[in-house]
Amino acid sequence: MLLVEDDDDDALLVGDLLETTTLRLNRVATAAEAELWLRGTQADCVLLDLGLPDASGLEAIGALVAPNPAIAVVVLTGDSDEQRGIEALGAGAEDYLVKGRIDTGTLFRAIRYAVERKTAERARQELAVARTLAAENSRLQRGLLPDPIVGDPRIAIAAAYRPGGRRLLLGGDFYDVVEDAGGRTHAVIGDVCGHGPDEAALGVRLRMAWRTLVLAGAPDDELFATLDRLLEHERDEAGLFTSIATVIVDSGCRSATVRLAGHPEPFVIAGSTIRRLEPCAHGHVLGIGGARRWPATEVELGDDWALLLYTDGLYEGRAGDGGGRLGIGGLLDVMAGSSLLTDGAQPDVLAALIGEIEQLNGSALSDDVAILALTCTSSAGPA
Repeated sequence: MLLVEDDDDDALLVGDLLETTTLRLNRVATAAEAELWLRGTQADCVLLDLGLPDASGLEAIGALVAPNPAIAVVVLTGDSDEQRGIEALGAGAEDYLVKGRIDTGTLFRAIRYAVERKTAERARQELAVARTLAAENSRLQRGLLPDPIVGDPRIAIAAAYRPGGRRLLLGGDFYDVVEDAGGRTHAVIGDVCGHGPDEAALGVRLRMAWRTLVLAGAPDDELFATLDRLLEHERDEAGLFTSIATVIVDSGCRSATVRLAGHPEPFVIAGSTIRRLEPCAHGHVLGIGGARRWPATEVELGDDWALLLYTDGLYEGRAGDGGGRLGIGGLLDVMAGSSLLTDGAQPDVLAALIGEIEQLNGSALSDDVAILALTCTSSAGPA
């Protein structure tokens, strides 16, 4: 703790009172010295005389509390200054003591209670911030992690989402699944570059625009061009870009159309095998200008299958203690050894898969991760 007292006799008195306690006392004589001392040293509490030569009255409290909001302050007043001690509480001090009425027990309790009050105040502030972030998280989650609009009983949908570094706020990854008027199932997954609420909000707007365009019956080959123009107008930074993958499963559930805008190819599970869906045509990511071409790839799926769409955070971590990048090949090996092939692409299986990859990485993944799985079971019969 720090004593700010210019009177040597008063400083000696405080030192004597605290001599039998476990507190370690440091002393300076002016407010300027106190500010300098606190820049390089941590203190839990400051005992502050209100009558300093370079800071008269309550201005000394403001000078110390403003740059050091976590430090508890107990002011020391003379017999004739008790009213100023009360005013000091409104200026940011936790307590005040009248110098002529202090003993060891009174001083020690005042310091301890002041520190505890400051700790409780800080905890309340942190709780308020956490509640605010949780509310923001909930709003963003409703936008980024939507309820699919699919009526086909043959199609089951599962997803898992993990914000990078386990941040409380969601990142810029998004996904969605809807069924159009002709019975086709449309799925999208996207990754807005960067992290934080701005990127997450942009992801929400892109997802809602995609859903609206699909449900309105917009031509398939015009969706990416429309989203590209929308991104250019909606983003806050000129260099912000987005990768997207879409899959359109035909009404018979035996084939699909894949479009990729700078996004990795989906994986397909058929029977006891899992493979990357390639070769697939690629177009550039949204938001970088250039030719507005996103070619389609037609793929045959067969009767029973599962498609896994994902963002690149899933394979950009480390592959174990060696420190090398996991990569697509390593991700395929992890998935082949997981319970995906035995238990199917259920939400808990997808979450467990992310957990396995985090274990390989040695910590939480730095980038956001989203996995979206569409599973078709032909025995369920058409809608």
